[in-house]
Amino acid sequence: MTEDLSFRRDELPEDASLIVIDDDRPFLQRMSRAMEGRGFVVRSASSVAEGIELIRDSAPAFMVVDMRLEDGNGLDVISELVRLRPSARSIVLTGYGNIATAVTAVKMGAIDYLAKPADADDVTDALLAPPNAQAPPPENPMSADRVRWEHIQRVYELCNRNVSETARRLNMHRRTLQRILAKRAPK
Repeated sequence: MTEDLSFRRDELPEDASLIVIDDDRPFLQRMSRAMEGRGFVVRSASSVAEGIELIRDSAPAFMVVDMRLEDGNGLDVISELVRLRPSARSIVLTGYGNIATAVTAVKMGAIDYLAKPADADDVTDALLAPPNAQAPPPENPMSADRVRWEHIQRVYELCNRNVSETARRLNMHRRTLQRILAKRAPK
């Protein structure tokens, strides 16, 4: 049996259960309170293990999870939620955004990927967006340098973080690639 999770932004579904998972405790508390204020029934966790335990106890209709947690990767929690409740809608939050991880998160079942600091309105809009809805165009699109960096990161991830293989596929000197990978993402 599949659940229908299509609804309007101003009305929550009957099952508004939500799990928020983040190892930044102040952020976790703020987000949990804000989502409760928007009508969600919130449970929270600060690790992959705690999140999986909450899901196994009672799989929620919605989930917001940080990509990088102290004890692992938020994608592990998404895969457990998808296994137990395929119709659940999950959002990935991260301060380390790149296109490769966004693509991976969506392929694993997340409906959206938001960069931190995302506010509760952005999270609510993403959770309640109709399926296949197009996001509005960005106010500040990525620079050409950032697009290049994102492409390099994607190929690097697809090559299982193998620098030599990535350099070969990008037709780039290995040391040049290492310097690029060591730098922070351009704005």
